[in-house]
Amino acid sequence: MTRKLIVLMCFLLSVAGISQAYKAIDTADYLQRKEFLKNFTAHNESLIKGLKLQYSGRTGSEMSKIYKEFGTDFENQVKNKDFVFKSDFDAVIKSLVERLRKNNPKVPQDLKILIARDNTPNAYCLADGTFVINMGLYNWMDNEAQVAGVISHELGHKIEDHTLKSVLNTVEQNELDKSTVQNIKETTDQRSLGRNAKAFDVFRNRIYKKGVEKRKLEMQADYLGYVIFKNSDFKKSEFINGLQKLQTFDTISPRELKTETYKKLFDLPKQAFKEKWMKKEDFSLYNYNFYKEKLNKDSLASHPEMAKRIEMLKKTFPELNTSVEPEKPSEAYLALKKTARMEILPNYFHSEDYGLGIYVAMQFLQDGEEEKYYKGWLGKCFSKIYEARKNYNLNRYLDRVEPKNQSESYQQFLNFMWNLSLDEIKNIADYYQANETVATLK
Repeated sequence: MTRKLIVLMCFLLSVAGISQAYKAIDTADYLQRKEFLKNFTAHNESLIKGLKLQYSGRTGSEMSKIYKEFGTDFENQVKNKDFVFKSDFDAVIKSLVERLRKNNPKVPQDLKILIARDNTPNAYCLADGTFVINMGLYNWMDNEAQVAGVISHELGHKIEDHTLKSVLNTVEQNELDKSTVQNIKETTDQRSLGRNAKAFDVFRNRIYKKGVEKRKLEMQADYLGYVIFKNSDFKKSEFINGLQKLQTFDTISPRELKTETYKKLFDLPKQAFKEKWMKKEDFSLYNYNFYKEKLNKDSLASHPEMAKRIEMLKKTFPELNTSVEPEKPSEAYLALKKTARMEILPNYFHSEDYGLGIYVAMQFLQDGEEEKYYKGWLGKCFSKIYEARKNYNLNRYLDRVEPKNQSESYQQFLNFMWNLSLDEIKNIADYYQANETVATLK
């Protein structure tokens, strides 16, 4: 999923009576995080010891190293407050998992639920039974049954130990590739062009093979996930409806950010709007075909196209061929959907995606939503952009223009941002922070 697509979810959701006094989710959950880290570390260490016993020699050592590095990285994410431990999402997600356990004895009993401050509609399950749900699922899905469908797919991965199998395959393939490359070195003249070509062939075949294997695992998780889903008390059609929502997320184009919106937001009392801010960089003479593409992008995709996944499910389970309108969401789901929507800007701010935060805030303001709230976040994000520009590291927080990979609207936004001078950025930040009426994010 590209960073561009992360933005899309923010522009297509309905709005219904959210209070302007909204307060961001409290992340003062030190005791819960401390207890989770203690248990996670112990379970990961136990897993590593088990791998060394189960797989001897270099294979066991390499697998242990991978899980140790992953464990350290995940612990750092927890310490960085990338997950929310105290929120209304917890109880609802746990209730969905309990419903999926009905008539499904293979669903693990020791799942631990974490809510991620991530706006993409996704979920994943770790080897120790930690189940991560992104807030973005609530922004994109119509109802709780569709969220349960995504969870059941991930449970399919967990039950089949797909992560462990993938790690094992990676380690074994690494050893095979090392042997093959060494053979190329020994049998091919160092000055020969064929030597580099053969080495690249090894790399390309490895990538393609990995993509094929991952696509197979996704299909398997779909199959088992649906079996889990239909055995519980959810409406069967919602599994397909949820996949279709994800298909929309993958393919829909972002809404246009109008020129009038820029003029309305940035024609300030002490700094008039300048037309030169909207000047676009000229890419017309750039030759995009100069470099020959050596890798087939379709072969690199790990997730098969959603249409193919849906088609396979309908072929395997005939009852899914009948289209049914999504169920009406419960009041509890709608409340969480509103919360997830209001957390979009805090989440971008937390992940230091300040450029995206400004772009999304402008979209919300263009639609007339919660002006005090989103203008406050506009000020916060511009303040961070100012600091980055002053410290010569703006590239960390603001994309460069890439005509082949970005919408016209996003390209215009990036041109606008890069055209602003340091003082102009500061004036915008100061204006919106002076008018801020929401509490700062802790």
